[in-house]
Amino acid sequence: MSRGVRRAGFVSPQVAGSFAGPVPARPGRYPGRVRQTEFWNLMRAQFGDVYAQSVAKDYVFGNLGERTVERALADGVDAKVVWRTVCDAFNVPENMR
Repeated sequence: MSRGVRRAGFVSPQVAGSFAGPVPARPGRYPGRVRQTEFWNLMRAQFGDVYAQSVAKDYVFGNLGERTVERALADGVDAKVVWRTVCDAFNVPENMR
């Protein structure tokens, strides 16, 4: 099993028309990526509050570039990619993925 996990907040900017800078998302909308709130809800549902934090801080995953979950999220890796990596490493049942 690979090791790694860290947590961080990153939302990629949206590009609108000819404007090349970040555009704030409207309330209630998310531009296609898994929200970190949902990611952490899934982690807690699968592992429980305490162990989810341990997995996030203590395990380094090869598929995340030898990073923990927290570091990968802090570095801007999509939460969906991180969740799938955790699922594969810990054999999370398909209905939880």
